[in-house]
Amino acid sequence: MAYLISNEAKDLLRDVHEFCEKEVKEQCKQYDRTGEWPKEIYKKAIDMQLHTLEVPKEYGGPGLDRVSVAALMEEMAKADAGFATTISASGLGMKPVLIAGTEEQKKHVCQRVLNGGLGAFALTEPGAGSDASAGKTTAVKDGGSYILNGRKCFITNGGVASFYCITAMTDKSAGTKGISMFYIEKGTPGLSTGHEEDKMGIRTSNTCDVVLEDCRIPVSNLIGEEGKGFKIAMKTLDQARTWMGCVATGIAQRCMEEAIAYGKQRIQFGKPILKNEVMKFKVADMEIGIETARQMVAHALTLMDKDMPYSKESAIAKCYASDIAVKTASEAVQMFGGYGYSREYPVEKLLRDAKIFQIFEGTNEIQRIVISNNTIGKF
Repeated sequence: MAYLISNEAKDLLRDVHEFCEKEVKEQCKQYDRTGEWPKEIYKKAIDMQLHTLEVPKEYGGPGLDRVSVAALMEEMAKADAGFATTISASGLGMKPVLIAGTEEQKKHVCQRVLNGGLGAFALTEPGAGSDASAGKTTAVKDGGSYILNGRKCFITNGGVASFYCITAMTDKSAGTKGISMFYIEKGTPGLSTGHEEDKMGIRTSNTCDVVLEDCRIPVSNLIGEEGKGFKIAMKTLDQARTWMGCVATGIAQRCMEEAIAYGKQRIQFGKPILKNEVMKFKVADMEIGIETARQMVAHALTLMDKDMPYSKESAIAKCYASDIAVKTASEAVQMFGGYGYSREYPVEKLLRDAKIFQIFEGTNEIQRIVISNNTIGKF
């Protein structure tokens, strides 16, 4: 069952499907092998304005509801998860500004995206992964400026972004209440990129360190108030997690489609392997998991659109969908047998791509903490 979307979104979905079939799906196989960032593919995607899907209508965006965007994002993920991650991570880079920025900041960042720029969100540090509050990056106020120093790691789009939303300590003695959020443009003196990750999966996305060395920015680049950065970051992740669930659902859907296509033509014991009930049951379990994940994603996004609480639902969507993606990819490899382990066939890549979705935007262990705390309440 597909997402329930408008006719306008259905037209866009057809365009995205055609683009992904023609420009992304097969081409990304080679880039997966080399680890090279497919610049030309992203140039074409930007020309189609695929990176602008989350820009609000009042700032020049398409004005789609979030469930419609999810349908488009899942279609991209079916073609290549790294491609969809890059597009989604650019939206992530805008979120702190859209959540807490001034009207001027919102207009500026949205225009940067509409003009072809990609965004990046820089929270994680070498010593601050799941414990995001342990970051060491600092921002010291100096007259009409802040001077930032530190290193962020595992930053999606880090090496290709036009702008960054970055957390830094403005008061080391205040714990999480001493963290602030800042907007920084590419090319700002003192801002550079470092080590680029050679990843297991989503290899068509760029992931690298972002380095700040006496990086001076105007005080007007502070997003929200001093000391509110951690809260802004958590709100950002609350939204972002659902989108990771959406991409994971796309991976799982592609796994099932590949398994069905292979199962119809692979002959063993004189008949297609999908004639065997054990294989049919595998497909049934795949479909149950995928559709449940998709509906959880849709539910969380609908709550966001209605400005209702969604933290728990977003965590469930990300956690469940990513677990389903890994499970479905593993079962697809099993259905392919020995061929599933070969790079000649698509499912081994899907399994490699799926794993990261249990890890980033908060590990699934962290998601279970969020879910349990929201369910149990204070006592």
